[in-house]
Amino acid sequence: MNVIKLRSMLEQFYIEDIGNGDLSGAFLFPESASGELNLMAKMDGIFCGKSIIQECMRIIDDQTTVSCYIADGERVEKGTILASAKGSIQSLLKSERVLLNLIQRMSGIATETSEVVERVKGTNARICDTRKTMPGLRMLDKYAVRAGGGFNHRFGLDDAVMLKDNHLAFAGSISRAIRKVREGLGHTVKIEVEIEKLEQLKEAVEARADIIMFDNCTPEEIMEWRQIVPDSIITEASGMITKDTISEYAKTGVDYISLGYLTHSVKAFDISANVSVHTN
Repeated sequence: MNVIKLRSMLEQFYIEDIGNGDLSGAFLFPESASGELNLMAKMDGIFCGKSIIQECMRIIDDQTTVSCYIADGERVEKGTILASAKGSIQSLLKSERVLLNLIQRMSGIATETSEVVERVKGTNARICDTRKTMPGLRMLDKYAVRAGGGFNHRFGLDDAVMLKDNHLAFAGSISRAIRKVREGLGHTVKIEVEIEKLEQLKEAVEARADIIMFDNCTPEEIMEWRQIVPDSIITEASGMITKDTISEYAKTGVDYISLGYLTHSVKAFDISANVSVHTN
């Protein structure tokens, strides 16, 4: 993870949340008051967000002492203490909400990814994400997918060429679209083509696409059509795929299965933050 970028993101998040100051904490606790914050898992799953905890505390108050007990990608049980922090009670309370929002989201993504990865074990299929991430949180969302055992698709429009129906309609055909793109594209960048019909697949193979995505195709169609795809072309399945059907898609022999819901329909992982005030 790019820590420099992470710190910049977190600073903006805290500017939004704190505004001109924490009115609740400022009037209740003297600046000299100290305390401890404990983060506890309230469900079973995969934890993700160690760097978030460390950097959040550091940004608010670099005098805060942070201890993280669980590594990213590690499975935890309900009741597990994930991390603790000691320092100014005002600082701990200022840090709490942004920190929790992020690690609950990231741990939720990691947990869901892990469950899906488990369902394709024994096949060659790799689970990957999409660009359907929360704006501003793509780096964290995709990091969480990796923590859950998944892989990342492109991070943005500048990573790779992905020719979808709108591109193909404008170009007139798959072969024309690939030829036009290759004329100006650097040799290190891959070209992926989205197909839904057998005729499109044949054209994509003939045009030497680097990656072919079977979009909204059934497992039966993919199993049959994949036979005409040479080993030099990476295959991917996407669309209409759920946890209940993913094992059938994995058995088709595709290299990747991309799932947008991993990041666009996140169920937060339940984590509590309990703060105690030290008394002299």
